[in-house]
This record gives sequence, C-alpha cells and structure tokens, in this order.
Amino acid sequence: MRLHRNLVFAVIDGLHKIFNEGEYADKVVEKLLKRDKRWGARDRAFVAETTYDIVRWKRLYAEIAQVKQPFDRPNLWRIFAVWATLRGIQLPDWKQLEGTPSRRIKGRFEELSQNRKFRESIPDWLDELGIQELGENTWTKELAALNQQAEVILRTNTLKTTKQELQKELGDLEIVAKGLRGYPDALQLVERANVFRTDAFKKGHFEVQDASSQLVAQFMDVKPGMKVVDACAGAGGKTLHLAALMQNKGQIIAMDIYENKLKELKRRAKRNGAHNIEPRHIDSTKPIKKLHGKADRVLIDAPCSGLGVLRRNPDAKWKLQPEFLERIKGVQAEILTNYSKMVKPGGKLVYATCSVLPSENQEQVKNFLESNKEFTFVKDEKILASESGYDGFYMAMLERNEPQK
Repeated sequence: MRLHRNLVFAVIDGLHKIFNEGEYADKVVEKLLKRDKRWGARDRAFVAETTYDIVRWKRLYAEIAQVKQPFDRPNLWRIFAVWATLRGIQLPDWKQLEGTPSRRIKGRFEELSQNRKFRESIPDWLDELGIQELGENTWTKELAALNQQAEVILRTNTLKTTKQELQKELGDLEIVAKGLRGYPDALQLVERANVFRTDAFKKGHFEVQDASSQLVAQFMDVKPGMKVVDACAGAGGKTLHLAALMQNKGQIIAMDIYENKLKELKRRAKRNGAHNIEPRHIDSTKPIKKLHGKADRVLIDAPCSGLGVLRRNPDAKWKLQPEFLERIKGVQAEILTNYSKMVKPGGKLVYATCSVLPSENQEQVKNFLESNKEFTFVKDEKILASESGYDGFYMAMLERNEPQK
C-alpha cells in the first residue's frame, strides 16, 4: 500500500478532533469524507478505516510510541507511524515520519501483546469491571470480539420489498450480499460499499442495522393491529422494524426525550413507507401518564454503557467513565419503573440494552421484578459478540399480570 499525503493528513486531523477535542468518531469521520469530492471509494475507505483503527487501538499504539495525552501533532504522527509499521506499510520519505524506529515498534508490540489491557487496548478500570461482571475467560473472549471491525448488515424493509428482491437489486449494482441464518430480514455485505448512495436505499428498501439489533423487534412478538410503545425510540431503527413486522397495521407510539431524534425518525418513516408510527416527545411526565395501562407491548431500549457496540463505536471505551456507568444504571431503573406503567394487564414489556454487563441487564430486571410484583418474567436473551459474531445485546420480556378475580 502506498500512502497518500492528503489522506494521511485527513486522518491526523480527525484523530486530533477525537482525542484532543472530545468529538465523536462517527461525526468526525462523516465530516472527513466530505473533505474532497475527488476521493474515490478506496480513498474514503482508507480515511474511515484508518481513523477507526487507530481510535480502537489507542492505548496500545500510544504505549508503543511512548506518547501521552493530550497528543500534539508530532505525537499523532508517531502513533500513525506505529499503525503503518505494524501493517507492513512502507513509510514514505516525509519529514513527519523521519526516524521511525520500525524494529523497536515490532519488538514492543510483541512484548505488550502479552498483557490484555494493552493487547485489547482497554482502560484499566473497564478491564477490571469486565472481569468482575463476566469472569476472566468470557471477558477476554468478548474484548477480542468487540475489537473486530463491524460488518455492514442491512435489514430488508418488508413493507416495500423482499430479501431476495433486495439481494438481486444490490447484485445488479455489483454489491454482493448474503443472507444470515437465524436473521430473517438480514443481509450482510461481502465487501464494504457505500449503500446510502443506491436507489434501493433512497426508495426505503432497507436500513443499515446490526444483526443483533434486528433481534429485538422480533423478540417483542408483535402482531398487526396491536398498540405498541417504543419508549426510547431515538431515530427509530427498531421502531421501523416493528412497523414492518406489524405490516403497517395497528399503532406504534415512538417516544423520546430528544425531539431532534424524533424528527429524524419521521423522515426515515416516510422513506420506509411506515404509516402507523406516531412520534411523541417526552417533555414532561404527561405523555407517559396518558398511556398508563394502554399498550399491548412496550419496548424500553434503555440508555446504557454501549459496551456491546464497541465494534462500531470504538471511541466509547475512551469516553466512558465509572461515574457515568453508575448514573446510567440509576436512569435505567427509573425508566423501567415509570415506563412499565404503560403496559396494560396481559400486555408485555421488553427491556433491552446494547451492553454486555449483567449489572445493566439481568440485575436490573431482577431488581425491578422484586419491587413490581404485578409483572412476571417470561424469557430473556443474552447476546455476546464472542458467540454471535455481531454486537453484544440483552433483551428480557416481562408480562403484566391480569388482575385476580
């Protein structure tokens, strides 16, 4: 591989914004890719994948380069030189890369790879927490899986097409996608491609959604005609899937505390041809109280640490702090208590997170059931990235008991 100056400079600029200015990696990469209209698919892929790769392995590369945060530009170049050397890329004769000690970099890599905290590039406190919650063996496997690059997974919008038709439509554009056993609507791209530019996307024939995330709407066991509440809908990935599973029949009330996310959901719903979705902004306790005892199904896709989706959000492990984790567990418990009241007797509640920590998952459900005797545990599903090959997720179904006669 030959390094191109303008692409590498873009990566360095991106790393500066992520590491030193606290910007989110996905937003930074999105802006970088608009930097030069002349860039082709390979150029764009280099910028995106290199930036994410260095973010993912920040601790390991910084240790090898012997630099500490905040990283000035020369330090960011040293980190980049480590990345390139470990990939066997010949370094060009640029002044920023002069004196790169290639042999020492490789030796240091071998040495540090014996230590999981460096090998998997994880903060000390998070490594200790993972061992405490999942055990050494499971956590070691999970970390390795969460450090893999995420595949591009599509969810067929069955309101507009079928999986087979979508596969053919993409195939005509030389985008090869394969079906996944156990995921009825999912297609995985064999090679990465910018699917957002396709007519199939513009017509609403699919959404990009990880395979594990697609299991949540299926887990809810919805039927056409039901009244369903997606209580933490965000921009609506799972809401749109629910609409498809309900064949546009019945009512889905999509709620969120962030109005801008609901606006994005409205735009996506229009493209998807999903007509049974009603967005409602949670600006007080009133919207929740109005729905007490009304819903056949309530989905609480709770805010969480996001540890199950590190493959696609590698900067989360550097932004996450112990205080945030404790605070978010309090929020999860509060949401469960307040939002569960929307479930009608005989209806079902699904609590879901994209975390792999039992303290955010099984323990939250256990604590809720202990203080809410009108609910009964039905089933749960724990999805580890190391076992599924996709994102880490958790989902639990609880039923609200019918009043005794």
